[in-house]
Amino acid sequence: MDSLFTVIWVTLVAGLAMPFGAFIANIENVKPQWLEDEIRHLVMAFGAGALLSAVSLVLVPEGIVELKPLTAAAFFLAGGLSFMALDILLTKIATPASQLAAMLADFIPESIALGAAFVTGSSSAYLLAGLIALQNLPEGFNAFRELKESSSYKPFKIILLFATMALLGPVAGSIGYLYLADSITTISAIMLFASGGILYSIFQDIAPQVKLEKHWLPSMGAVLGFMFGMVGQMLV
Repeated sequence: MDSLFTVIWVTLVAGLAMPFGAFIANIENVKPQWLEDEIRHLVMAFGAGALLSAVSLVLVPEGIVELKPLTAAAFFLAGGLSFMALDILLTKIATPASQLAAMLADFIPESIALGAAFVTGSSSAYLLAGLIALQNLPEGFNAFRELKESSSYKPFKIILLFATMALLGPVAGSIGYLYLADSITTISAIMLFASGGILYSIFQDIAPQVKLEKHWLPSMGAVLGFMFGMVGQMLV
């Protein structure tokens, strides 16, 4: 039970990074305008770096251990194709919540894998939790701005919505802990599926928005985001 409690609070803390990112976006008021733009792009790039580090340092290395190459490739590709299909669907129905959907699509399978990681005693469990939080912070920031600019939702309602969604983390983590810990193959498949989807999101949604003409700091945000993941991996 102690381990299950750990899964619940760790996934909850990682999920609460989403409303915290939204809260930062709500109070954001940096002048002059060029600095505000640069900070926004820096946050997006940092999130991309954190996502990339989660894929390359934790999800893929852990996911390929128990699977054959063709099977691993199939689940990885399925993740990318699924996120692409979701992206196309959201574009067709013209929803203002594309980044919100992408954020949840990352968070839920990662939380399932995280719950199972605590049962198997994986040394990267806390690292994965930290990376999930690192990526949820800028994703919450960006999703809040997207909803605020393209819908009639009040800021408080958006933040409350994100806080409610954070509860999905403990639910997904508990499922991974209670039901999937003995199925290493299933967890590996989930990790690779999430990896393919995350990689698609990085290059489809985040990276194209990062670049600013004659500004170089945002790109360093990606370096910093990946660096945190790299140092964490070395520490464990």
